[in-house]
Amino acid sequence: MERPQRRRRHAPSRAHAVDDFSGGTPRLVVLIPAHNEQDRIAEAIEGMWAQTRRPDLIVVVADNCTDATADIAYEHGADVFHTQGNTHKKAGALNQAIAWVLPHLADRDLVLVQDADTVLNPWFVETAIGTFNRKVGAVGGVFYGEEGGGLLGLLQRMEFHRYAWEIDRTGGKASVLTGTGTMFRARVLREVRAARRSGRIGGGADYYSLASLTEDDEITKAVKTLGYRTMSPSGCSVTTEVMTSLPKLWHQRLRWQRGALENLRDYGWTRVTARYFFQQFMMGFGALSFGIYLAFMALTLSTYGWPGLSPFWTAIGAIFVVEKVVSVRRAGPRAVLVALLMVPEMLYDLFQHAVYFTSLWGLLRRSEEKWIAT
Repeated sequence: MERPQRRRRHAPSRAHAVDDFSGGTPRLVVLIPAHNEQDRIAEAIEGMWAQTRRPDLIVVVADNCTDATADIAYEHGADVFHTQGNTHKKAGALNQAIAWVLPHLADRDLVLVQDADTVLNPWFVETAIGTFNRKVGAVGGVFYGEEGGGLLGLLQRMEFHRYAWEIDRTGGKASVLTGTGTMFRARVLREVRAARRSGRIGGGADYYSLASLTEDDEITKAVKTLGYRTMSPSGCSVTTEVMTSLPKLWHQRLRWQRGALENLRDYGWTRVTARYFFQQFMMGFGALSFGIYLAFMALTLSTYGWPGLSPFWTAIGAIFVVEKVVSVRRAGPRAVLVALLMVPEMLYDLFQHAVYFTSLWGLLRRSEEKWIAT
């Protein structure tokens, strides 16, 4: 399929905009959901055109935009799909766009979903396609934080580097098919919807669940429940934005954490979710242990003063610091320095623990958590 003409001024027809991709080699359609992303959309599109394996079609899914997102998308060679009456944010926008494009795709064709605030590295598509086999149903990105944001931005980049380090240690197995960039087989998306409609999995009757705060986490569990593997090879790296203020970071992480807990509640204990339940348990146990440790140290210092250095605990602490430093060494010298200082990351951990317990308390109280744009 030829690259769309630039500067098109009308949205593609729902019925006829997509060519029939039913023959030949697997085709790739990129969907970029965007709500008022005029400042970021051009970079995201150009990142796709710069791929070593270029997509056959890039579609910006303009969801209730009131800015120049659509015009800029046309100018950079993308088609634009305008949602109709969508009140379900990103998941609803993607469901409309996938329902529009999927009838024109063969089962082996590919759909890549990418956030508008993200740029994929030039080898993402080629690496992802090479990762697929009969057992792999979707390939997600490994995300890194963009520059900026001061110390808070640096702490997020360090967190993302550690997450990438952990994925690499597991051989590229994806815990979450990140919304920053994930490629699906068209067949798998069809199977997800069929499974929802038959009641095998919940989340409504469409591709992405409208009931989840974290649609990427939920669809990961859906794909795995269908018996597929999900992968995130190191070559599928993406660069995404970092939150530049604590309130923005709080809202983002509260949505992520609450969504993860609600997804586990909705799926229940299964072969797929067992490890996720264990991860959440260990997260809570670690947070409680850290809080008790800090309280004990504060009580000891106020009562007895500085107890001196213990060779055993000093060695344990040294191992902990080494692990912290090694896991962020690729983030640069500033990250290594902050890891050595320990205190900034301890405060960041306390922030994360507060998010966890706030989310857990909200879940137990069954209070409503709303999707908050950041």
